Amino acid sequence: MWIDKYNSEGYYDPTTYEAMRMVLRDELKRRYGTGYRPLVFICSPFAGDLESNTEKTKRYCRFAVEQNAIPIAPHLLYPQFMDEHDPDSRKLGLFFGRVLLGKCQELWVFGDTVSEGMSYEIRKAKKHNMLIRYFTEDCEVKTI
Repeated sequence: MWIDKYNSEGYYDPTTYEAMRMVLRDELKRRYGTGYRPLVFICSPFAGDLESNTEKTKRYCRFAVEQNAIPIAPHLLYPQFMDEHDPDSRKLGLFFGRVLLGKCQELWVFGDTVSEGMSYEIRKAKKHNMLIRYFTEDCEVKTI
């Protein structure tokens, strides 16, 4: 369920948005108990140093689990059976990731480097009023 950052008259209303987001989160916790875990999309670099970026993403996913979230990291899944260096395969993998992003409640962005793919994911999350959280490579909350 999306909560709009704009009121019925079309004005930006961050206070109401934040309050409604917390009400929704509390309602989900009430409905599903303390076992509620939001589905979070892990947004981090992949291309370039694949080995190092893969290890960092695994660490980010472990962190998400420790924070009582369910991590989704397409860049850990799809390279297992799709070729990152084949343009058609990469394009299809990015499409799959965008579909999964639409199923998540939150987007968690890690590190200081924002790749082209990450930038797209952040824009899509903003467009859909998804909660976006920023973290350092050491999984510490970043103030933006």
